[in-house]
Amino acid sequence: MGIWTDRLAELGVELPEVARPVASYVPAVRTGNHVHTAGQLPIVSGTLSATGKVGGEVDPDTARGLARICTLNALAAVDGVVGLDSLAGVVKVVGFVASAEGFTGQPGVLNGASELLGEVFGESGAHARSAVGVAELPMGAPVEVELIAEVAEGH
Repeated sequence: MGIWTDRLAELGVELPEVARPVASYVPAVRTGNHVHTAGQLPIVSGTLSATGKVGGEVDPDTARGLARICTLNALAAVDGVVGLDSLAGVVKVVGFVASAEGFTGQPGVLNGASELLGEVFGESGAHARSAVGVAELPMGAPVEVELIAEVAEGH
């Protein structure tokens, strides 16, 4: 175990299996000292957790939890490439929210991702972020999250 996997265990959080891509891409790629993930959907045990538009069929609090699931999937993808404990921290999060007309609470939804990263990484989880409202996401997902993580020197 290491610092970040120990922290996950303290939180009672387990990384899921890396979500199988739904198209022609890989879950994460390392370039230099960064790992970039593909957009991760709220997939649990191979099944999309919810469908619909946030502010419509999906309430914002539920979507916030879905953003957390997406982020766990992103961390699993990073772990699959470099091992979670080799990280120095998180640099950037980009979140997409399938938004019902007039819904403007995308930042609140993405707080589900940001708060999880803060719980796991502490100050090393502080990151830049974009929260973008979109008309549709793959498979009708309400939320999608991608991240860029920094690999610690020597890893």
